[in-house]
Amino acid sequence: MNSSFFAMLFRMKYIDRWALMRNTRSENLSEHSLETAMIAHALSIIRNKRFGGNVNPDRATTLALFHDCSEIITGDLPTPIKYHNEQMKLEYKKIECEANKRLISLLPDDLKEEYSSIFNKCEDDLELWPLIKAADKLTALIKCIEERNMGNKEFISAEKSSLKALKDMNIPEVDVFIEEFLPAFELTIDEQA
Repeated sequence: MNSSFFAMLFRMKYIDRWALMRNTRSENLSEHSLETAMIAHALSIIRNKRFGGNVNPDRATTLALFHDCSEIITGDLPTPIKYHNEQMKLEYKKIECEANKRLISLLPDDLKEEYSSIFNKCEDDLELWPLIKAADKLTALIKCIEERNMGNKEFISAEKSSLKALKDMNIPEVDVFIEEFLPAFELTIDEQA
């Protein structure tokens, strides 16, 4: 059987994010997924090392890498639309589930179960999903900081709301990341070294 599963996944680079905003540099879904995965990994390690957790950073990384794959089919629906109200949020979740089923259907039968456990929220991963959501929000905050640093005022409001959403999550690992790692995103490469 020829499978187009990975050919479809590699189309993530064609899905642009932040469609409603003027960007000084565009960001695609591949970049976003990689950055979310790196931060989810870090948050998992912080949880284990500093807060006595016992989560699997590798699993968090994997889940984060694939967390937005449905957008290959749906596109990146802007946040104000996606979360406009509870009904819209629920309907979009159904659309995402259908898109994920379509992607899984492209796999050979012997691989479907393994990838289904990544694309669909499994009970075993419930402790990881808040960290992945936080990592997702942290990448949004970082994008806002980068845009502001390039003189783009378009992202100032989004930066404030992203920071507030992160604080409202009440996840200590996020507070550590914000305190210890976020300030470096304000620096030039020469200042970081």
